[in-house]
Formats: sequence, structure tokens, C-alpha cells
Amino acid sequence: QVQLVESGGGLVQPGGSLRLSCAASGRIFSGNAMGWYRQVPGKQRELVASITSGGSTNYADSVKGRFTISRDDAKNTMYLQMNTLKPEDTAVYYCHVKRVVNVEGATIDYWGQGTQVTVSS
Repeated sequence: QVQLVESGGGLVQPGGSLRLSCAASGRIFSGNAMGWYRQVPGKQRELVASITSGGSTNYADSVKGRFTISRDDAKNTMYLQMNTLKPEDTAVYYCHVKRVVNVEGATIDYWGQGTQVTVSS
């Protein structure tokens, strides 16, 4: 079974930066869409950034210009560079991969365990 492991979270002051990493236990990133989600208590999990197999990216309006998503398929690793962090960015961040499993286009979703990001002075 594929496992995704996030790292890089922590406590940072407003205006600071963090880089999150997501590593897969197997070589599954190549050819698959991936993204970062976040969730805070009492709120629905939301998509922060996504990247397709072709390298196209998309960002939530709240993080545009501050966050950058990237991927290294050869290393089975995805990153989220977070700059100019704000208190409202505080959340648990989750790595997600949508894996295509057959030629008909069926998919399986994989999630990491989450990493806490806290932005506070």
C-alpha cells in the first residue's frame, strides 16, 4: 500500500517562511496529479495548491503570490514553499495524490498523515 509522509511543519512568526515536503513510499508520482490541502478545527478541508502531471499549477485565492507548489517525480517528492505566512494560514496541511490505476481512467486517492503549521507571534 502506498504511503505519503509530510514534513517541514512547525511554528513560525507572521511574515516568515516554511517549506513542506511530501515523500511517497513507492514510485507513484510520475504521471499523477498531486496537491496540498489544509484543515482547521470546525472547517472543511480546502485545496491550497495543485499540480498536474504536465506541470500546470493552481492556487487558492488566499495564497496566490505567496505559496509555490512543485514536484520532483524522480525523487517521488512534492513541495510547498510558503512565504509571507499569515496567522490565517495556521492549519494541518495534507499531501494528496490521485493515482490512475488502469487505462479506463479509474483513480485511487492517497492522503498523508498531515503536518501542523502554526503562524503566531
